[in-house]
Amino acid sequence: MENKINLKALVDKGSNKVIFIESDSAFVDVLLSFLTIPLGTILKLGREYSAPVEIGCMNNLYSSVEEIDVRKLGSDTCREMLLLPHNAAEFLIKNLVLQIDRNAKPIRYFVCCLQTTRKLFSYNHGTKSPGCCLETTRKFFSYNHGTQSPGCGHDMYQEITFSVDVASAFVTESARLLITDDLQLISPFNESIVSLFTNLGVTNRNATEELNLNIGVDEVMNLLINSLLSRTPLTETLLKHKPVAERSNENNYQAIHIDPQTVGETVLTEEDNISIKLIISKSKNIVCYAEAGEDFVNLLFSFLTLPLGFVAKQIQDGSLKGCIDQLYRSVQDLDAQHLKSNHHKEMLVNPKLAPGFCYNSLLGIEVASYYYLNSRLTTDSSLIPSNSSLESFKIEPTNCVSSAGGFLKGPAFFTVTDNLVVRPISTIFELSVLEKLNVPFTDTEKRVVLMGKKEALNLLVASFASDSALTNAFISEPYQA
Repeated sequence: MENKINLKALVDKGSNKVIFIESDSAFVDVLLSFLTIPLGTILKLGREYSAPVEIGCMNNLYSSVEEIDVRKLGSDTCREMLLLPHNAAEFLIKNLVLQIDRNAKPIRYFVCCLQTTRKLFSYNHGTKSPGCCLETTRKFFSYNHGTQSPGCGHDMYQEITFSVDVASAFVTESARLLITDDLQLISPFNESIVSLFTNLGVTNRNATEELNLNIGVDEVMNLLINSLLSRTPLTETLLKHKPVAERSNENNYQAIHIDPQTVGETVLTEEDNISIKLIISKSKNIVCYAEAGEDFVNLLFSFLTLPLGFVAKQIQDGSLKGCIDQLYRSVQDLDAQHLKSNHHKEMLVNPKLAPGFCYNSLLGIEVASYYYLNSRLTTDSSLIPSNSSLESFKIEPTNCVSSAGGFLKGPAFFTVTDNLVVRPISTIFELSVLEKLNVPFTDTEKRVVLMGKKEALNLLVASFASDSALTNAFISEPYQA
């Protein structure tokens, strides 16, 4: 029988809207796990649940990866890495009461199977030891059974797992929080009932009613979709029982101002920037398409590997249809008493890439560090003995997409439309794009732009929030608060 979570909801009878729900740690953990899910996984899940969601231009990126010729990919695994990206917090969310990714294969981790207790010597100076790679300074693991270790040359057959407290994922087991319709998390101990109701616009307690609701994985999936499309996702999910209408074709994007403190002070050399050629309609002031090399398309494809919380982190003073940014800010402000540790909070407000998915140098996202401690894996560096170096416990993947190599073979050139349909460069395809936009040749001009970190982050947010990503990232004036 499918697991269920019981929720208590306070509903406004007149408007038939959820005012807030009251929940224990089981549902809060499920809700917070949204921030760790890679965008590519969300798109995959939407298709599996027959509830595809239009997240800006991300669907076009996903379809472009599906359709690209395998000969243009850097390796046989690159397509799967983009369409089924790993979640760096998978070891926590696999124990949630409700699992929305029901068909997902669990991520497995392998090391070479020689015992660390085996001691070896040689009669000759400088002989290579056949010992386990876990005995060396640099340690390796593989996601695949039988991969040869670059550390010691032995095949990796021994499976290792994470140390996990299965009682709860991110919040303490005793945590109880109120969750408003727009996904604000409120501690019931921090506000009086009067101030709570006032802030939520409740003027007449008699106009409300309490409901007991049981939700399963279908409702959780709908909630995830609705959190991206609606400002009232709990009402849409719990009372209307269906996803809201897909995003319309009209441009709902308001250009986002990126705070320089968020972007960081990374200094880029000329070689670090990515050059792209934009074909612009002079009369419409839109980007019709871009011509670019594999470095730009690598960056675009890497968006699919990013956790949802990383995108929410970049949104400053923006206007999105959904409220996932509201959930992110609530976690930032959540009292420490509700979270299991600062490390668990960090996994939500600064979500990282899983090791091996590291083509994101321009975006500034970090790769999660895995440590091998007491024959298990952990991401919590505070568990490492204070008299030891972190590097001595760090364990790295063998199959890493490097920032130099990326997902695509090079050199290669591509045509990229304003809504991020990616095709191998083609004059015929470009002509069809101009015809569809009703833009004559005489109305176009070329403009070469260089992308650094700030431009890459603007493009990421535009891709998530708009169906005209190139125009909004490179032509529109940024919104100033």
